[in-house]
Amino acid sequence: MPSRVAIALQRLLAPALALCLLATPPHTPAQQQPTTPQQQDESDEVVRVSSQLVQTDVMVFDKSGKFVDGLKPEQFELKVDGKPQPVLFFERIEAGTVDEDAQLAAARGLSRPGSPGSKVGPLPLDRGRSVIFFADDLHMAPASVHSIRRTLLRFVDEEVGQNDEAMVASASGSVGFLQQFTDNKAVLRAAVGRIAPRPTSLTDMERPAMTVSQAVAIDRNDRQVIDYYVEALQREMMRLPRETAEQMVRTRADSMLRQTAQVAVNTLASLESIVRWSSPVPGRKILFFVSDGFVSNTRDGVVRDRLRRVADAAARSGVVIYSLDAQGLRTNQPDSSSEVAFDPSGRLSASQLGETSLMQSPLYELAAETGGRALLNTNTLNRAVTGALKETARYYLLAWRPEGEEGRGNPKYRKVEVSVKERPELKVVVRRGFLSAPPPDPPPSKRDKKKQQQEAASPDGGAKSEIERELRAAIKAPFPRTAIPTSLSLGYVSAPNNSVVLSASVELDAEEVRKVAGAAAAPTKTDIDIAAIVIDEKGNVVKGLQQEWAVAHEAKSKGLAYTYNFALPPGLYQVRIAARIRRDGRTGTAAQWAELPDVTKGGLALSSIFLGERTSADAAPGEKPGVPIENVSLNVARRFARTSWLRFATYIYNAAAPPDVALQVQVFRDDQPVFTAPLTKVRHEGLPDLTRLPYAAELPLSTFPPGRYVLQVTAIDRATKALAVQRTRFDIE
Repeated sequence: MPSRVAIALQRLLAPALALCLLATPPHTPAQQQPTTPQQQDESDEVVRVSSQLVQTDVMVFDKSGKFVDGLKPEQFELKVDGKPQPVLFFERIEAGTVDEDAQLAAARGLSRPGSPGSKVGPLPLDRGRSVIFFADDLHMAPASVHSIRRTLLRFVDEEVGQNDEAMVASASGSVGFLQQFTDNKAVLRAAVGRIAPRPTSLTDMERPAMTVSQAVAIDRNDRQVIDYYVEALQREMMRLPRETAEQMVRTRADSMLRQTAQVAVNTLASLESIVRWSSPVPGRKILFFVSDGFVSNTRDGVVRDRLRRVADAAARSGVVIYSLDAQGLRTNQPDSSSEVAFDPSGRLSASQLGETSLMQSPLYELAAETGGRALLNTNTLNRAVTGALKETARYYLLAWRPEGEEGRGNPKYRKVEVSVKERPELKVVVRRGFLSAPPPDPPPSKRDKKKQQQEAASPDGGAKSEIERELRAAIKAPFPRTAIPTSLSLGYVSAPNNSVVLSASVELDAEEVRKVAGAAAAPTKTDIDIAAIVIDEKGNVVKGLQQEWAVAHEAKSKGLAYTYNFALPPGLYQVRIAARIRRDGRTGTAAQWAELPDVTKGGLALSSIFLGERTSADAAPGEKPGVPIENVSLNVARRFARTSWLRFATYIYNAAAPPDVALQVQVFRDDQPVFTAPLTKVRHEGLPDLTRLPYAAELPLSTFPPGRYVLQVTAIDRATKALAVQRTRFDIE
C-alpha cells in the first residue's frame, strides 16, 4: 500500500510527470573518504563548571599570526586564580567537523555516539560552522548600520557554506522571529534587512552639547572640562554662583552616564540571552559583536558586571566573541552629523582624543574575556570576518578539575591563564575567566511580569486540552525535540490558477513508534497527535492544523509519513511540525523554511525539487529503471542508501514560447562539485500547458561516498538567456 506521502505526491505531480521520461545521466563523482555520523548530548557545554572537569579552548599563534600546530599537553602551563593546575585532558580540535563533537564529548566522559542513553538522533554527516552576527543597533549611527548591512549581505552571499548555520541578531530585538540559526540564505538576508538605525536613548537637550566622553571626564574630576561647562552656564545665567553651576554640570553629566549605562546594560543583557540560548548548538560558535562602542567603566560597576556575565555565558555555551567597530577606521574627529561644543580654548580636546579608546574599551574586553579578538580600526570588515573564521578553525582543548565550587547565590569570577612553556614569543588566546557558579537570574522585567500574569489568569493559554498545550509547547521550542525522531520535507509548486501550493511532508521513525505499541496490551495501532503551523517572516501564524493519526502496525516500513498541503501567497515561511505519542507523551518536532516565489510576474522560475528513492526491490525482475516517479514514495528524511537510486522532479515555469529549455544537474559536497551532468533538453511535446514544463530524472548513488550533498538543478532558457536555479540537500548513508 502506498503511503499518504506517495498518494499526495502523485496528486501533486502526476498530471505532468506522466508525460515526462526519466533520464539517467552517467556520472563519475570525485573520490572522497567516507565519514561517520556522530551524536551530541543535548546537555553538553563547551566549558562546564561541575565536580568533574572544566574545559577551555585555546588558540596559539606565532609572530606571523599562523596557528602553531603539534603542541603537546606537557608544553602548556595552566593557572586558575594564579595557582597551577594539571591538564587532565588535551586534544587538538578541528572546528566545524563531526570529530569536534566526539572530542568534546570525550573530554566530559559522556556517552559515545549511538550508545544507550543518547538523547538525540544522528547529526548531519558533514558538519559546518555556527556563526552569530550580533548587531548592537542601540549603539550604532545610521552610517554604521548601512555599512554593517553591506558586510553582512556579502557574508551571507559569499561566506555561508553548504553545511554552515548562521544567525543575525540585534540588541533591540528588531530582527524578531528571524533571529534563529538557519542555513537558508533568504532568511538571513531578510534578517539583515531588519537591522535599522535606532533613535538615541539620551535625553540631554542642554547647550553647549556634552558628549559621553566629556561626561566621563567630569565624573573623573577633569577640571578643564568642568570649567568649560561651568563658564558656559554662568554666561547664560550671570548671577549663578560657581558652586551651584558646578553642581548643575556634575548632575547633568551624572544623568547622562546613568542613561548611557542603562542602554549598555540592555545591550549586554540581549547579548547574554543570545549566548546562553545558543548553548544546545553543538561545537564552538563564533559570535561577531558589531557596535560603535559604549562606556563600560561606570562608577557603580553595573556594566562591568554585565560584561562578566556575558563572558561566563560564552564559556558555558562554547561561544567565542570577535568584536567589530562598525565605524571602521576612526579619525578622532567629529563628522558633520555630530553635534559638538564650540571650544576655541581647546579645553575639550583631551577628552575628545580619548573618546575612541573609551568607547572601544568594552569591545576589547568582550573579545579578550571570551578567547576572541577585537578587530577594530579597519575599513575592510569583510576581510576581518573572513580572517576570524579562518583563525578559529583549529584550537586546543584543555580540561582540569576545579578545587571547589561556590553556591549559586555567591559566584566568584575565576581567572584563567594559559602559556606555552619556554616559548614566550608565542601568542596564546584563551578565555580569561568564568564564574564558579551560574549567576542568579535577573529580576523579571515589567513585560515579563505582565506575561506571567496573563499566563496565570489563563493557564491553558487558550488551548482546549492537555494534548493541545503540550503540542503547542513542543512546536514553540527553539530547538528540535527528538524523543521521536521526526523529519520534515517542504516543497512547492504553482497550481494552474497561479496559486502556490506548499507541501509539508512529515515522517516519524516507525521503529520508535512500534516500541510503544509493543509495550501496550493491544499493539495493533498507536494514536499519534500531530500539530503543524505555518509562520510568516513577521512571526505570525498564517496556517495551522491539529489532528489525530492512528497508525496501524502491519507494515514494516522504516518511516511513518503524512503530507499536508497549504495554499499560500508568495513570501517567506517557516513550517513547524510537532508529533506526540498519546500513550507515553513522547514528542518529536521539526522545522524548515521555504521561500515561495511569485510566478505570475513572469521570468524563468523553478518549483522545489522533490526527491524520491528507487531501490532494487522497487523494480520487477527485468524492469528497466524508467518507471514514473509518482510510483515511488517521497523520501521525507532525504537519507538514501548507497545501493539505491535518487529520483528527483521539478517544474520549469514561464519559459519563452516555443520552449527551448536546457537543464543541468550538479551534485555538490562541501560547496565543491562532485558530479556535473551534460546539458539535457527538456521535452515538451504533447504537454497541454507549456508554461509548466515538468522534468524528472534519477541518479545511481553507488559511487558516491557517504556524506551530505546538495543537488542543484539549473534551467536555461536558450531563447531569452535567462537562468533559474534550485537546490536541495540529501544525505547518503
